[in-house]
Amino acid sequence: MALAGRSGSAREWDPRMPVPAGAGIDRRRFLLGAAGGLVSVYGAGRLGLTGRVLGDGIAQAATVQSPTSPVLVSIFLQGGIDALSVLAPAGNALYQQLRPTLAVPITAGTPFTEDPSLRWHPSATSFAQLHNAGKVIVLPGIGYSSPDMSHFTSRHYWEVGATDTSLQTGWLGRYLDIAGTPTNPLQGLSMDGQMNPTLATAVNPTAAIQTPADFSLWLNGVWGDVFDWTLDSASALGDAQHHSKDPAIAQVAEAASEVGIVRRALAPFRGANGDPAYTSPVTYPTTTTGDLPQRLAGLAAMIASGLPLRAVALTTDTQFDTHATQASTFDTGLQLAADSIAAFQADLEARGIDQRVLIHVWSEFGRRPQENGSNGTDHGAAGISLLIGSRTTGTMIGEWPTLTNLDINGNQIENTDYRGIYSSLLEQWFDQDAAAVIPGAAGFARHQLIQ
Repeated sequence: MALAGRSGSAREWDPRMPVPAGAGIDRRRFLLGAAGGLVSVYGAGRLGLTGRVLGDGIAQAATVQSPTSPVLVSIFLQGGIDALSVLAPAGNALYQQLRPTLAVPITAGTPFTEDPSLRWHPSATSFAQLHNAGKVIVLPGIGYSSPDMSHFTSRHYWEVGATDTSLQTGWLGRYLDIAGTPTNPLQGLSMDGQMNPTLATAVNPTAAIQTPADFSLWLNGVWGDVFDWTLDSASALGDAQHHSKDPAIAQVAEAASEVGIVRRALAPFRGANGDPAYTSPVTYPTTTTGDLPQRLAGLAAMIASGLPLRAVALTTDTQFDTHATQASTFDTGLQLAADSIAAFQADLEARGIDQRVLIHVWSEFGRRPQENGSNGTDHGAAGISLLIGSRTTGTMIGEWPTLTNLDINGNQIENTDYRGIYSSLLEQWFDQDAAAVIPGAAGFARHQLIQ
């Protein structure tokens, strides 16, 4: 069974594993764009809200939202990235022994500011430069006690903000249910083309797109002005018929109305032939593997335009589940992610909106210290997470986990609980009581994240 995942990498689900958050949410889903882009408004159907109400809600939220309102961008490095390569103890003899082919050489990469015995991977130079500029918090031993090394379970724990396999709302989704509104689907925006479970709500609507420039419908044999007139007419008919007593007509009308609302909200970002109608003040990486740079460039433009965003989530195209021939995909994937995120940060700074945006980079777990016989690494425990932004404290939190005191599975032991980081983010970034969002929040240590 395949569940929501990035394009080309559906999330295969084992019935013994937790159902991803948001899997049962009532939704309207529309197939968009020649590239198969997807836009959805989640939750609105269950609430009985009309497209017109949603449109008014977006407009009102954009009007009342302060130009300094905080936005959190959650970026998932899917597959369990190898923390021991991202930030490597290159001078450690045991590390070199455990990784005869994969160890970062002692002279490679950039020395880590707080501990020169650690070195950033050569492909993470952009992260190193941001950290040296005081814009990156590094969490080198993040995780949770009694770690589960299943992609499905561990990822689920991170998405819902609790070690609870039955929880069906994301931690940012629960925040939006408290701080958001029932009429602004853009308050929680997934840029994965489908619902990102981190944003799964119980009450308030959220939305999903791929990139703002992708937003377009395809109609067979219809294009140009006739295409626009057709969509305008469909939206108007949807607005008029969504109260129909015929359930089928009402559902189709509601879908048409919602499409019209999101189409109008995103219209300024789409130029001719689906090309972006916006430009970036910085240069993003070019790649033939996925569209992470384009999604981040579009996001910067949307934030700068004043769209009422609060929480945004997206997933890397690269799979970091590197069981074999790790270097062949890890190096290029890490560099693409690091360079794209660094360009996004530079974009925010150039637009003068960097003070209100915080980037959270995470993965479901780290990898085992000892490389395997296939020149790869297997599922581990303690991983690495980054918080990037102009207002971060820009230091390391926690300690680099030792290689000499491993758990019974031969994995490094976490020293920072991810739920404490979530609680700190809620309280310091969103000014939100963490106890209302994170189960057992009082039991997790807080960390100073924001200047």
